[in-house]
Amino acid sequence: QVQLVESGGGLVQPGGSLRLSCTASGFPAGNYPIGWFRQAPGKEREGVSCIIRDGSTYYADSVKGRFTISRDNDKSTVYLQMNNLKPEDTAVYYCATGDLRGSRWSLYFADYDYWGQGTQVTVSS
Repeated sequence: QVQLVESGGGLVQPGGSLRLSCTASGFPAGNYPIGWFRQAPGKEREGVSCIIRDGSTYYADSVKGRFTISRDNDKSTVYLQMNNLKPEDTAVYYCATGDLRGSRWSLYFADYDYWGQGTQVTVSS
């Protein structure tokens, strides 16, 4: 049974940092792409970053230079290091995996099949 569990969210001041974790089980996580998404109230789920099997990483323009995705295959965990956080980064953050409908990589939520429960990130002073 595929399972993804996010952790590491919280309240942080603007300019601060957080590191999110996505721990996978039930499948060989190192062989599959893992994406991070976020959803703010009243907005559509937005792709933030993804990492694919060969370690290549991709980012939304809104987070480039501030967020870094990485993976530890021994721990079946993918991390999202978020620096210089802004109020507009406030959202529930989800990790997901799937076959990406044959694409090599994707930040489109509909290309992913399995989702975690999400973790809240709030950036506020």
